[in-house]
Amino acid sequence: MSNKVDAMIEELKSMTLIEAAELVAKIEETFGVDASVAAGGGMMMAPAGVAAAAEPVEEKTEFDVVLEEVPSDKRIAVIKVLRALDGSLGLKEAKALIESLPKAVKAAVSKEEAEEAQKQLEQSGAKVALK
Repeated sequence: MSNKVDAMIEELKSMTLIEAAELVAKIEETFGVDASVAAGGGMMMAPAGVAAAAEPVEEKTEFDVVLEEVPSDKRIAVIKVLRALDGSLGLKEAKALIESLPKAVKAAVSKEEAEEAQKQLEQSGAKVALK
């Protein structure tokens, strides 16, 4: 590149976003060009029908807390947390649950509740996934 072009590039690097937008508008006005088309370079534009079909993905509102792994030295701590999370679990049921992994501990719960259960189980030593 020539020194003139290098100097221009360095000047562009120091511009704020607002200044750059004003520059683009002024170039479009002065030279009668459309920068939005030129900025595409060699990119392929998606047809309008494809853009309309690609609707925004809905954010998931219900989560499952899946207990994936429990180290043998952390079993008692995990059983205590499981029983605290689900008051209907007895000792026998909680023990059976951690022996048949992976297993859903909570199903269709809110994101906050799922994250709290995940945090408690991970603190006790279990490996947990949200699905």
